[in-house]
Amino acid sequence: MTTTRTIRASGRTVEIKRADKELFPDDGITKSDLAAYYRRVGRRILPHLRGRPLMLERHPDGIADGRFMQKDTPDYFPEWIHRCELPKEDGTVTYPVCDDLATLLYLADQACITPHRWLSKADRPDHPDRLVFDLDPPPASGRGHPHGEARGGAADRHFEPVREAAALLHELLDELELPAALMTTGSRGLHVLVPPDRRTAFDDVRAFARDVADLLADRHPDRLTTAARKQARKGRLYLDTQRNAYAQTAVTPYAVRALPGAPVATPLSWTELDDPGLTAQQWTLTTIEDRLKEEDPWQRELRRGRSLTAARRRLADL
Repeated sequence: MTTTRTIRASGRTVEIKRADKELFPDDGITKSDLAAYYRRVGRRILPHLRGRPLMLERHPDGIADGRFMQKDTPDYFPEWIHRCELPKEDGTVTYPVCDDLATLLYLADQACITPHRWLSKADRPDHPDRLVFDLDPPPASGRGHPHGEARGGAADRHFEPVREAAALLHELLDELELPAALMTTGSRGLHVLVPPDRRTAFDDVRAFARDVADLLADRHPDRLTTAARKQARKGRLYLDTQRNAYAQTAVTPYAVRALPGAPVATPLSWTELDDPGLTAQQWTLTTIEDRLKEEDPWQRELRRGRSLTAARRRLADL
């Protein structure tokens, strides 16, 4: 029997159709469960979504039956969902923007498991207010890292290079007097985020991020690299700065990932990096509840954008 669940949010009524559809069949997690999670976490995730163009990762038949990545807003989306039309190489794209809880729940109804957000806002799309360093385990340690490995087991040893790289990057960003925030991606690694002040265009932000990564790799050449070619990395962790470009996206904090177990991209405090049991899939849709009862680790993070001009001068001195 097909079920429909009705939810009131943001002064609207949102219907979750086929609410009992299992999006994560091996875990018994339904579309209704996904909507309930996003309703529960709305106050935390919405500040990271508002005003930003989105790419929607949709799995209408569940994670086992393929996905599609959607940028253009379909005609059948309700008129009350905000949109922004932005240029691309051969025309424009009309992106959805999630500014309220009703929109977030409607996206869940559309089997959007993971919203991927731009690093800039729609009003200044070429001037980001987020800079991302993407840290994944190096190839030799990235194998055999399925969801569900126990804390303290092989997955933790595989993840150690990621924890080390994040700590070293944090130290360098401190030298540059740049605040930084840390999060698990819910997939393989960690993201380290810096808040530019939106005065610097993407090309310059990306160049700055690459220069920071190059300096860090030069300091630790046996462990870190900025080599884009996998063959050149030789088992070292790749400091990936490629997301820092116009129209590129990154996973939204508190978003569910379309992977077995429904892991969640989870903001961390920097002290949590010291936990040898930390993994990228530490928290899931079904285990994150206790954490949501605690203070948000990012409550004071990334509030004010910082000038990259001053940071670049410090970087040159180093």
